[in-house]
Amino acid sequence: MIRKFFIAGLILFMGTVISVNAQFQYPNFKWENTEHDFGEINHLDPVVYEFEFTNKGQAPLVISEVEGSCGCTVAEYTKDPVMPGKTGKVKATFDAAAMGKFRKSIKVVANVEGGPEYLYIKGTVIEQSQAESQGN
Repeated sequence: MIRKFFIAGLILFMGTVISVNAQFQYPNFKWENTEHDFGEINHLDPVVYEFEFTNKGQAPLVISEVEGSCGCTVAEYTKDPVMPGKTGKVKATFDAAAMGKFRKSIKVVANVEGGPEYLYIKGTVIEQSQAESQGN
């Protein structure tokens, strides 16, 4: 009986080790952060934020697509493969054309397990005169 438990435990342990080891064979995003708050920004003054990541996996990370949730957000990204331990960026530019609060997503598709990653930008677009009076 003890032998059966020992064998079952050993099989379970080996399955876990193999699963964890296989997971690290893929590239893996490690983001510095996945959301940025611009706070209050002036109407019609575009703002930019760069999301940085490190490839924590064991294979080159290749981003195939980056897409903003609307036409008001344009994204650029590292086009070359990001080798294990190296860093890359996704740069988001928000056009600030619409007044009021916003929260936009940026979908990042890459050769990582688990499907797309999502980044977020948020803030409030205000009239420029409001921003100037609040800063004085």
